[in-house]
Amino acid sequence: MATSIRCDDDFIEQAKVYADANKRSVPKQIEHWAEIGRVAEDNPDLPYGFIRDALMAMIEIKAGKATEYVRRKK
Repeated sequence: MATSIRCDDDFIEQAKVYADANKRSVPKQIEHWAEIGRVAEDNPDLPYGFIRDALMAMIEIKAGKATEYVRRKK
């Protein structure tokens, strides 16, 4: 269910810049920031880059773009 919220105009302008750079809509950019923030609060010891890469990996798995790791034999 969609819910409307009020946000500061400066925040929305910043979101527009990031959204354009990342080929997202403004609402999707804000959702992305919220997801990173939620994960960061739940896992305060994880660096931003790790969180970003983990979220990207989850998206790739759902899209069928990941391959199983196979250890090479010597």
